[in-house]
Amino acid sequence: MVLSIDVPDNYGYVFLTCGVLPAISNLVIGGSVMTARKKYDVQYPNLYATPGYHKDADAFNRVQRGHQHIFEQISDFRAVAFIGGLAHPITCAVCGVVYCLGNYLYMLGYSDTKLDAKTARLLKGGPMNMVALMVCLGCAAKFSFSLITK
Repeated sequence: MVLSIDVPDNYGYVFLTCGVLPAISNLVIGGSVMTARKKYDVQYPNLYATPGYHKDADAFNRVQRGHQHIFEQISDFRAVAFIGGLAHPITCAVCGVVYCLGNYLYMLGYSDTKLDAKTARLLKGGPMNMVALMVCLGCAAKFSFSLITK
């Protein structure tokens, strides 16, 4: 059996918002880490600041943790968005924007030292990225099952 897949007309938006935009948002969020490195004097090769050694270790580590979060999901997000976008390109493209915005808000919340670290990432809109991931996962599952049942 030979399977052919038609790429929908709007699929370019999926590439733009689920491929290119996450790379740009990662650079923006990474820029926050560079700024925090200078502000809190955390030199390379330290990925995180050492409590007791770096005066503002918690403040820097929260910015860094907000940035590291993107790496935990970005490959899964892109995979399910690219698959789901073959059937639902506009939905997945919108989810790409929501995902990137959610990652940025996650970092803003997590890095806010006025908020409790346990909930800070959730209070400024961080969960938006998980909603986008789940919607794309649903689109990918639906499309994948449609290929099996053809």
